[in-house]
Amino acid sequence: MEFDEVLRRRRMVRTYDPERPVPPELVDKLLRHALRAPSAGFSQGWGFLVLSEPADRERYWSVTAPRGDTAAERAAAGSWLDRMRSAPLIIVALANKSVYLDRYAQPDKGWTDRDESRWPVPYWDVDTGFAALLIHLTAVNEGLGSLFFGVPADRIGAFRDAFGVPAEFRPVGALTIGYPAPDKRSPSLRRGHRAVDEVVHHGRWTAPRAPSDG
Repeated sequence: MEFDEVLRRRRMVRTYDPERPVPPELVDKLLRHALRAPSAGFSQGWGFLVLSEPADRERYWSVTAPRGDTAAERAAAGSWLDRMRSAPLIIVALANKSVYLDRYAQPDKGWTDRDESRWPVPYWDVDTGFAALLIHLTAVNEGLGSLFFGVPADRIGAFRDAFGVPAEFRPVGALTIGYPAPDKRSPSLRRGHRAVDEVVHHGRWTAPRAPSDG
């Protein structure tokens, strides 16, 4: 598929065909492409937890499902999870900050104090997000659907315990992946894409133009 077509087709898919597993060779390709992501200092401080067995996927949902405070929130979460649970593959992308601090303490970088204030943004999370995006785009290219979503903050401890994830790895997000099934259109899409001139600034940041009175 041409790259432009991949971008045109890219969307977040929440419903999957549970009868069509992702072939092992495609799982391997998804992960190999993730490793092509850029990383600061070529630190590559990421890890990927691959959940393809039904018992592992069920464990994931059981320990990470959000707990709504109201009946309406619980109902909404249930509808969302019912569709998401049909995904035959989950890949959790995790970032390891210590790998970056160690890398930048080496002689060619010289930040031996390992001071996190030197980092304008947490590039360990940014780079892991890049890797997750490559998984997402590769899925589209292979005729698969996927959705990137977060692990609820109050469930991270339970997630680590359930899968033996070391404390230095923090989940940046997870991807459900599978062959798409008929899906509901997300209400968020009604907002549409923002116009280019609203978000792109050439040479100097410019304020949005006020609407004309006529």
